[in-house]
Amino acid sequence: MSATYCEIGFSQKLRQYSDDYLQCCQFLARCESPESLFTKKLYSKLMASSHLVEDFLDFHGAKNNRNWYLFRELSAAVRHLSMAGYIQEHISNRLIFYDLNHKAVFEKEGEDTRHFLSRTLISLAPAILAEAARLNLPLPEKEFSSEDFPSAVTCEMLEFDIDDERPRQEQQKKNIVKVTSDFLNIAKQFEEYGIYEKCDPDEIRTLVPEKVNEVLIRRFEMLVHNLQSSFDTYIIYGGLRYGDRKLKELRSYFSVVYHLFDFIGKLLHFYERHFFVPREGEKSVYKNVQNALFSLIDAEALLDKIVNYGLFYSYQFLSDGKRLALKILNENIERGHIEVGIPVELGFHSRPSLLVAKIVQYYGGEVNLKVGNDTFDASSVLDIQWAGGKISREKAKAVVFEGDVRALKDIQILADVNYGEDSMGKGIPLPRELDYLK
Repeated sequence: MSATYCEIGFSQKLRQYSDDYLQCCQFLARCESPESLFTKKLYSKLMASSHLVEDFLDFHGAKNNRNWYLFRELSAAVRHLSMAGYIQEHISNRLIFYDLNHKAVFEKEGEDTRHFLSRTLISLAPAILAEAARLNLPLPEKEFSSEDFPSAVTCEMLEFDIDDERPRQEQQKKNIVKVTSDFLNIAKQFEEYGIYEKCDPDEIRTLVPEKVNEVLIRRFEMLVHNLQSSFDTYIIYGGLRYGDRKLKELRSYFSVVYHLFDFIGKLLHFYERHFFVPREGEKSVYKNVQNALFSLIDAEALLDKIVNYGLFYSYQFLSDGKRLALKILNENIERGHIEVGIPVELGFHSRPSLLVAKIVQYYGGEVNLKVGNDTFDASSVLDIQWAGGKISREKAKAVVFEGDVRALKDIQILADVNYGEDSMGKGIPLPRELDYLK
């Protein structure tokens, strides 16, 4: 009969739980060519084995034990850096299938990021083995070799023999409209947090974690993941090599952004949990362990990869994808037109112009304001106010909006309440359907 869990001591069970983890560390400590060593299979083994050790130690109270706390923190470092490395390896492997702007520069910076992560993991391995020796944790006799961690990439591709081209049904058009609109809304929301150019270390420290942190990035990661899931379920049914190139190009943008958000989230979690929070006071063991991590992991370089690689390119690809999303959206929206009155007394001054523009921007599809033979962009406050001048001169009583029927429906609702104003130009409550304008 096998021994029950309570009959097996902590040290004995830890040997069982840490065997693969320590084998990985021995393998890394012997490494001579890290550039070709780190594959998705190696990262996967590092992730799983370090997670097992970390959970085991946490269950037994290592976070509150002077003797075991450093060993626990080192396993957490391996886990999070390996998760980020796995994601970056995935991006590098898939890049050949992505239709992206800035691809060559992005690929080079991705390689630099891979090398940073691999060098950092290699630098951790001797420290982990030394700590294991201090704790009298025997090293495994079995050793891994490079043959145990082959690359996931081969020179062959399976035959593409399932046609993913399907008739463009009305329901699929609606799905395309929804996904492209969602993409545009996510890109607009992220503008507040994106960076337009690379940041120096002082600028980065003002961003992380005050403005950019794990909670924020995880929220955007979830939004983009849901977007990709809807796209793959309802729009594209096959692979990325053939079919509607515009749709698959759009998927390239939000797919790479999803992986970048995942990458940033993993590293932000590690930085905020293990580096950022000061470890002062009576429990100096925490500070000592934090200093030990600082000596092994370049925190400034870690932040640089989070901001100047992950955050920078997330913003770049969301911005680049907007133009394509708008084009696809306007090819698939249902179009119509409405004739509505102008705002009573004051016409299209700032408030009604802003509300109309916000409706159009919310849906993302093209909507024009027609005054006589002239056409104005209804997503632009300035254009609407220019139209207001022509309306005033010609003493027009009504105007025509044409374009995306989703926006037209809400413009009709807005016009029915005199564009949210009384006759004196004071704001009045908007109908519930327009709550998003608040």
